[in-house]
Amino acid sequence: MDAIGTIRTPYKTKQDCPIQPVYTAGSSGRVEVLEQYAEGLKDIETFSHIYLLYQFDRADAISMVRSTFLDDTPHGIYASRHPCRPNGIGMSIVKLIRRVGNVLIVEGADMLDETPLLDIKPYIPKYDSIPAASEGWTAKMQWHQKPKGRE
Repeated sequence: MDAIGTIRTPYKTKQDCPIQPVYTAGSSGRVEVLEQYAEGLKDIETFSHIYLLYQFDRADAISMVRSTFLDDTPHGIYASRHPCRPNGIGMSIVKLIRRVGNVLIVEGADMLDETPLLDIKPYIPKYDSIPAASEGWTAKMQWHQKPKGRE
């Protein structure tokens, strides 16, 4: 897979980077799409939120079972959103503030600065929201507490 652009955020280190968009407190970011893919942004500004799929290019060693940033109990990597995974693909939903040519200004970016962008997809509530979905093992977590820092 080749990157289609770069995600710019204020987060230079793993320790500074929030673990999910919900912990970004409105942090802004820029999604810079390469010129050869800019035509694909047509009508993106009609959506309020978008999925960003990106590469965890600075993740540590892959481990199939490990504790997470939210819980010290080890979980399978596919039952978590931990970045140290076999294919290192991240996914976040961000608020699209505006488009300026091939650049998207977003809010809620939770990735490191200069993260390679793999794809963009629109968030469509009637397709993507599943109110009856289970939260799995995370249901026991106390979301009002700040999670431990990244490794």
